[in-house]
Amino acid sequence: MASFLTTREVQDLISVDRSTVYRMAEDGRLPGVKIGRQWRFPSERISELFGLELAVEPDRSQSANGSTSPDHELQQLLLPDQAQSIADLLGELFGVMAVVTDIEGKPLTEVANPCGFYAAIADAPNAATACTQGWRGLADAPDLEPRFIPSHLGFLCARSFIRVGPQLTGMVIVGGVTPPVWPPPIDHLELIARELSVDPGVILDLADQTWDVDLDHQAWILSVLPRVADLISQLASARSQLLTKLDAIAILAGPVAAQKRS
Repeated sequence: MASFLTTREVQDLISVDRSTVYRMAEDGRLPGVKIGRQWRFPSERISELFGLELAVEPDRSQSANGSTSPDHELQQLLLPDQAQSIADLLGELFGVMAVVTDIEGKPLTEVANPCGFYAAIADAPNAATACTQGWRGLADAPDLEPRFIPSHLGFLCARSFIRVGPQLTGMVIVGGVTPPVWPPPIDHLELIARELSVDPGVILDLADQTWDVDLDHQAWILSVLPRVADLISQLASARSQLLTKLDAIAILAGPVAAQKRS
């Protein structure tokens, strides 16, 4: 999972005061994301930016609000029907494709509101692997804020991160959006067909069936998407805290139960 540095940790690493860290974050010189009033900085990107070796892994025992960081995978924290309902609502509300994944790009829901082009290849032998790899690539994109970028299939996608404590644990992804230049050249579509083991004729026939979304609507989607991801983050964090308490109760109850059996 991706890890974050606190403002204090960045201060110590690059030997500047807190106000300088804030200014660098605000003007984009430091890659970071604001969670409420607090800044968090992706450790790998800070390390690369300043050529640093992080000898000691940052303390991940507490989140931004002081709670214990999660010991559970996102798949354990989101009820399947709950996550699917959110994806379905987003697909209908935004008028594009929507899916919830873990941070490795593994889908936790079905793809809601698929465009015709995606639907044509969704059941192909290699489609699941290709899509997971493509979605994993969205997690590696340098910008933490969502923006529409070309996917492995050529159409546009955007993602916003789901967090539990300080950790990035998943993504809300929307896509199937028609790029400014579309469809791609025939040889590119044929290459996609070969990679996915799909009949090229199917892709050629349905390549124009993507979601046409104007720039204003795209901007609106990008403004709402982080709020949806934040809502999912809150649901997952609350369940993580509950499961952690239940685990602690089980541990405490273990010796008592053993004594009763003896």
